[in-house]
Amino acid sequence: MGKRASIIVIFLIAALGLVFAGIGIKKNIYNNKIKAQIAQAETSLSEGKLLEARDAYKNILQEELDVNIAKAVYEKLGDLNIKVLFSPVKTQDSVIYRVQESDTLDAIARKYGTTVALIERANNIRSSVIRPGMNLKICTAKFSIIVDKSQNVLTLKSGEDVVKTYPVSTGANNSTPVGTFKIVTKIVDPPWYSGGKVIPSGDPKNVLGTRWLGLTLKSYGIHGATDDVSIGTQCTQGCVRMHNADVEQLYAIVPIGTEVTIVD
Repeated sequence: MGKRASIIVIFLIAALGLVFAGIGIKKNIYNNKIKAQIAQAETSLSEGKLLEARDAYKNILQEELDVNIAKAVYEKLGDLNIKVLFSPVKTQDSVIYRVQESDTLDAIARKYGTTVALIERANNIRSSVIRPGMNLKICTAKFSIIVDKSQNVLTLKSGEDVVKTYPVSTGANNSTPVGTFKIVTKIVDPPWYSGGKVIPSGDPKNVLGTRWLGLTLKSYGIHGATDDVSIGTQCTQGCVRMHNADVEQLYAIVPIGTEVTIVD
């Protein structure tokens, strides 16, 4: 190799080194930016500034994130959305209702298309007794549910916005029916009817767990689990199975009439 060629090679190596160094610097700056945004979101959350924290997490998701970081932020945002729902914090999809003389929680829930449980959780009500003059945060969001059988994921939505995603189990051999249905029944601690017998809630043989949300398609519904290990697989007789803690959360949020769409 001639002297001139050697100089060119050395120059190119040096130039590439500068390019890679520049990329490394930019990556470090970018990573520090994301870390700072996450830290700010966590600070807002720790200070009880739920809406500020939520906005911060939403802004983070606008960035080009590493898959693992994106997943963690999505989970944080989902948990935060639920925390906002279950808090007295006023949002765009809620109203402040002043309790009248003859009001009941059930009547207020029906009026606004929500659930008694959600009103109680949002207003820290520990009994069904309400008094005239009380101000209550009432959620007016229109919720819907999408179950993706290919991913074994249930997505709770408010309008077009994702509230939270949950891992689920669906039917063995792809037996969970696809289509659009509605929730028509809600039962706490449901009994399970199997082989002509009634298996009460709490019995290890009762596969329904702590909650049942029955669909317009007879005998199909969304329910809890006695076997958490199965969540995330296709193993049920056709129903959608959730962790008990998750289905209890969902049960509190969605009213009868909520639309449930199941897709392959």
